[in-house]
Amino acid sequence: MIELSKKPFCLTEKQINNLHEIFSVMSLDEKIGQLFCPIGSSFDEEQIKEFIEQYKPGAMMYRPMESHKIKNIHENLQKYSKIPLMLAANLESGGNGICLDGTYFSRQMGVAATNNIDQAYNLGMIAGKEANAVKCNWSFAPIVDIDKNFLNPITNIRTFGSDKDLVIQCAQYQMKALRENCVIPCIKHFPGDGVDMRDQHLVSSVNDLTVDQWDNSYGKIYQTLIDDGVETIMVGHILLPYYTKYINPEINDEDILPASMSKEILSGLLRGKLGFNGMIVTDATAMVGYNVSMPRNKVIPLTIENGCDMILFNKNIDEDYQAMKDGIESGLLSIERLNEAVLRILATKMANGLFEKLNEFHDLSIIGCKEHQELAYQCASEAITLVKNRQDVLPISPQKYKKVRIYNLTDKTSGGFKEEGSQRRLEDYLEKLGFDIDVYDYENLNFYEIFEAGTSYIKEKYDLIIYVANFDTASNYTVRRIEWIKLMAADAPWFVQEVPTIFISMANPYHLIDVPMIKTYINCYSNNDACLVALVNKLIGKEEFSGVSPVDAFCGKWDTRR
Repeated sequence: MIELSKKPFCLTEKQINNLHEIFSVMSLDEKIGQLFCPIGSSFDEEQIKEFIEQYKPGAMMYRPMESHKIKNIHENLQKYSKIPLMLAANLESGGNGICLDGTYFSRQMGVAATNNIDQAYNLGMIAGKEANAVKCNWSFAPIVDIDKNFLNPITNIRTFGSDKDLVIQCAQYQMKALRENCVIPCIKHFPGDGVDMRDQHLVSSVNDLTVDQWDNSYGKIYQTLIDDGVETIMVGHILLPYYTKYINPEINDEDILPASMSKEILSGLLRGKLGFNGMIVTDATAMVGYNVSMPRNKVIPLTIENGCDMILFNKNIDEDYQAMKDGIESGLLSIERLNEAVLRILATKMANGLFEKLNEFHDLSIIGCKEHQELAYQCASEAITLVKNRQDVLPISPQKYKKVRIYNLTDKTSGGFKEEGSQRRLEDYLEKLGFDIDVYDYENLNFYEIFEAGTSYIKEKYDLIIYVANFDTASNYTVRRIEWIKLMAADAPWFVQEVPTIFISMANPYHLIDVPMIKTYINCYSNNDACLVALVNKLIGKEEFSGVSPVDAFCGKWDTRR
């Protein structure tokens, strides 16, 4: 049962009366529209007008684009919407979550690695200010998952690490700053990603913690933030079998559903035990993990009936809207539950000033500004972590190591939605400092080096080897591991006993699992320009390493520590 005067709404009697007045004149189509947050694809004002009039959505989200373009789109969306829209973005690492020219501040793990809670506030502040400037008012962040499984390809640097207390503290500061800039936080991905090694974009993943284990980890995070008054929660396509059976002992294994559609988890755990009174939105329903439990025309209305308030994205928007209407007619979705969901959505908008258009700044000069870039550099400098230092290599200089080979390890294929990373290259910086740089040419392999040259060849040609790995998290990847070239794994560090070797990871902090033989290993956590510049300053001894790893970078293995 919704309680409008209590957290997180805290509506006054006047606001409650206004809310009921708005609700009382809504048609069924308008109510159904409020249940959806489609992804935007229309850019022309007339197309936007037609879309809003036809579908009447409660929220929308566009992928990042130039700030002036997305601001104009957001203005048109609100202009033609009878009820103000929640306009969302994945503000996980800064203003770049909504603007291509926005500030890429830091991935969440980089923030945690600084061991400076002010950086969590700065993340929320920069993301909030830049989002507000383009009229974005809803942040699908912070991520409050725990990175328990180093093989998970999607949580990784998007999280604050593996310490639940650090996750709580960082999330609190990030949300405080978002709210100060009139952006509504949405924590995700309930009931908790990061246990399974699999990605819910591809399967219904599993959080197989026992009830006690969950209560003392993810449960503590969510209970604390709910008690603090978190406004919205995103629910993942993640099964929580032990808790489902705890709530419903009679349920069969084959009947256990992902949290996004599970009555036990939504109504029993999140609403019931944890006492969440706010708005619940699904994770993207185009994911495989959402679509494999039952037919889509059934799961769409049942998701709302079982406890969610809003559907994120569509496969086919007309089919999904019709499925919701059919579900009401067939009784899969009750009018009572429909009305409750709509009231929660409207109450969230009312509580956060969307009807009054309060505290809207919209100054595009803040986007990617010098102050924000300087703060990004400060965070990067504090975050970069010297994980392993078992040889006397650092600091480097042209006098010590004139001839340097660089191996750039990156994705061989493109895919998924990634952060816009650094456009600069380490080799450019080192060349300007006087190093002679040879970049390993993956397009034109040296077959003599691969099949005939011995150790003398590598020792004569190079004084230092540097690996730069840039395997950023991205949806729809099954792993985030290093894949060496197939010819004799010729780019692998077989020469570590011959030539001093440094391994630098710009993103994934767990590469030691694939290069345990490396003696000098550095984690940067974010592949942005700020990290690259700070990295160079640390390599040459201009700055000290101060970052503290928020996860076990040794992956629990004995050999990685040697």
